[in-house]
Amino acid sequence: MDKLLVHGKGSLKGSINISGSKNASLPILAATLLTDDASIVRRVPDVSDTNYMLQILRALGAQVERSSGTVRVEPGEILPEAPYDLVRKMRASICVMGPIMARVGRAKISLPGGCVIGDRPVDLHVKAMQGLGAKVVMEGGDIILSAPKGLIGAEIDMRGKYGPTVLGTDNLMMAAVLAKGTTVINSAASEPEVVDLADFLISMGARIKGAGTRCIIIEGVDELKGIEHTVIPDRIEAGTFMAAAAMVGEGVTLKRVRKEHLEAASGKLLECGHLVEFNESGTEVRIFPGETPQGCDISTAPYPGFPTDMQAQFTALLAITPGISVVEDTIFPQRFMHCSEMKRMGADIKVDGGRAVVHGVASLSAAPVMASDLRASAALVLAALAAEGTTEINRLYHIDRGYEHIDEKLLQLGGAVERVPA
Repeated sequence: MDKLLVHGKGSLKGSINISGSKNASLPILAATLLTDDASIVRRVPDVSDTNYMLQILRALGAQVERSSGTVRVEPGEILPEAPYDLVRKMRASICVMGPIMARVGRAKISLPGGCVIGDRPVDLHVKAMQGLGAKVVMEGGDIILSAPKGLIGAEIDMRGKYGPTVLGTDNLMMAAVLAKGTTVINSAASEPEVVDLADFLISMGARIKGAGTRCIIIEGVDELKGIEHTVIPDRIEAGTFMAAAAMVGEGVTLKRVRKEHLEAASGKLLECGHLVEFNESGTEVRIFPGETPQGCDISTAPYPGFPTDMQAQFTALLAITPGISVVEDTIFPQRFMHCSEMKRMGADIKVDGGRAVVHGVASLSAAPVMASDLRASAALVLAALAAEGTTEINRLYHIDRGYEHIDEKLLQLGGAVERVPA
């Protein structure tokens, strides 16, 4: 197990490439199971979550080859059971449910693990499969599904307590592409990662309309084919480095981005007084800290609103921004565990329910801190970059779930960070 030492009060300068999206890669890798042909997926980030997904694909019977960021998956015949020892490590492993049901007509999936940031139930995934005609039994921590007559298209609403579910929409799309008849997904998630999965499926031969809107219509087909696909850039990684550049940058350029995916993050940085400049094609962005930054209010919302996955990182930015800011997380109201750790570093943050009131302070100071989840750990890295002294960040495995070589990228920008054994 590693920990990260961050020597603060330095500055970031230069350019880096943004990796492929973790949250797009996981369902796309699962979707390779929908055909017995080989598929090639490019720009798959080297993070522990994608590594677990590849292990799950192998356990299901697929042949998997990985070379740098390129993954080749040849499923052939697949097994209906996803093993507990792998599934328990990652919440997103639930997204193999749809492809297995579509291909085999039965599945046994252990209840998944992952970050503990509040209630992230699988009930909507189960509801989706039941809507397509599957019978579902819960037994000993396993979800056992069967559809002896095959999956049948239906109209299904995927709205959850806190809005549409991205992985639930993904799962339903993947199951429906091989179902008989037409499936209509109401209250569908419209995130770019859902659109990327839809593009992948359409290239395979699926008939999908409306991806990126709240209503997706799918006409089932008899079979799909293997294809090659390049994953979209990771907008959460890009937003994280944009916040870092605003906090301690001297001109940071991020390459391989998509401007349209970063409107929420860009808008808040501009509102805080920082400079954000995209190139003409929207594939590169340069960020400079503003001379007179000011606080702002943030409320998370489903896309195209401000992402819950960027809330913690922007809370770190606001912790050293003059003025009072209010951060509200409407998606995961319990997602403020990073605040108590940042308070150890001198941040002035008061959390009440799903809201944090942040009084910007002049400076933070180093302290030993502990990562509690993926995005919280990124927020602690940002706070440490701005703090006086050397901050020790433990439980680094959280950040390795979703950021590809974050320490190497910070070093490339001139950050003073060290990964050392815990």
